[in-house]
Amino acid sequence: MATLSFNKVTKTYPGDIAVIHGIDMEVADGEFIVIVGPSGCGKSTLMRMVAGLEGITGGEISIDGKVVNKLEPAERDIAMVFQNYALYPHMTVFENMAYGLKIRKLSKTEIQSRVEGAAHILELSHLLTRRPRQLSGGQRQRVAMGRAIVRDPKVFLFDEPLSNLDAKLRVQMRLEIQKLHHRLKTTSLYVTHDQVEAMTLAQRMVVMNKGIPEQIGTPSQVFDKPASTFVASFIGSPPMNLIPVYINDQRQAQDEDAAPLQIDPAAVPASLANRKAIMGIRPEHMHLHASGIQMNVEMVEILGSEQLIHGRRGDTAIILRCPVGLTKDYPLQIGEAVQVGSDGVHPLHWFDPDTGKRIED
Repeated sequence: MATLSFNKVTKTYPGDIAVIHGIDMEVADGEFIVIVGPSGCGKSTLMRMVAGLEGITGGEISIDGKVVNKLEPAERDIAMVFQNYALYPHMTVFENMAYGLKIRKLSKTEIQSRVEGAAHILELSHLLTRRPRQLSGGQRQRVAMGRAIVRDPKVFLFDEPLSNLDAKLRVQMRLEIQKLHHRLKTTSLYVTHDQVEAMTLAQRMVVMNKGIPEQIGTPSQVFDKPASTFVASFIGSPPMNLIPVYINDQRQAQDEDAAPLQIDPAAVPASLANRKAIMGIRPEHMHLHASGIQMNVEMVEILGSEQLIHGRRGDTAIILRCPVGLTKDYPLQIGEAVQVGSDGVHPLHWFDPDTGKRIED
């Protein structure tokens, strides 16, 4: 195991195209870090820089205190699990898992021991003589993980390893990865665009946006106190409602058309008096038929015991998450005007409309 350090790391492609804008981060020994963000945000590029598959334009990456900027991938003592498995089709499961060890010229006894040990951890022992075409998607991904485990690396790198699996298998494999990390406690960097994966797997997460880490923190910190409107709109399913408002000198909120909102002034920071702001409230922290905001219903999605009520106030979309039973006797109609408001338990979130940054109370 080892620490992983990023010191002012940047990446610029020819044509002055900057994709990583300076990342400073320390990953503790044995920590599981998830890098999450939309396509094109630079998360896979950052992963490839750690692996040595991409050069570094500026700054330093250190593994276990050793700067690895100019080291070849094979010299970095890392193991990478790819999205597409990257298994050799003509080799058996055993041969695929053992191949890297043979290249390193380990003894047959050592190879046998490591492969059988990893196969036992991943429940692959009965599949060692099969070839990849005879395996399911989940089994192939476990083989790819086994190939990484036998290396006994200082750092594991996971590059969207579950993207090719169906929803049920993804849930199962998330559990397998959690159990694996609990057992091995190897420093791990995991890249995904799926915020559910990030929230369930991460000890800490890095939310990336256009090559910039918008927020680094535990899943609870990122969810409970998003650092920006980008984080608020990306983390959470459905995402946080973001409503442009104007706060008068009495800390009373108005919408973009100067219509009053029934928001408790005590919930509004004093620093927001006489200025514009963006008010954030999570869909699950709202009540139907509560004083606060009037919206027109656009759509209702039934999700078993829960429902998502989509509405609009002017140009602002609003989503409410609530039990189905609330509207069982009086089903909502499209176009109907309803009142929704805060549950009074969870605090509102406030953001600067110009920078998108969080405004603390």
